[in-house]
Amino acid sequence: MSVFVGGNSRIYKIMVIKKIKVGSRYIETFATRLKSKNFLLLKGSRGYIMCGYLNLKAAEKFKDVAVKVAGVSTIQEALRATVHSCTSPARKLGIHKGQPIRDAVRIIV
Repeated sequence: MSVFVGGNSRIYKIMVIKKIKVGSRYIETFATRLKSKNFLLLKGSRGYIMCGYLNLKAAEKFKDVAVKVAGVSTIQEALRATVHSCTSPARKLGIHKGQPIRDAVRIIV
């Protein structure tokens, strides 16, 4: 699904939202273009994976199961990447730096 806004006879795509099947469950993915980079979010029922915009200090404060992926511009690239860093609640679930994101997705789904 894409979210569009219109104005002055123009239509702009502002966000792409997709569900990706992981086993028998789904994660939601969100992608949108910000000023110079894409904002990416993969959201499961137990936590989320985000691009470099993720503030791990804030996620840690809120005790979120949060995973950061770096150097990616699309959801597909994020799914092929590895964990850059994560919060302590994520580590308690078995997520660790260098782990393939696909493995982390199976944990947060």
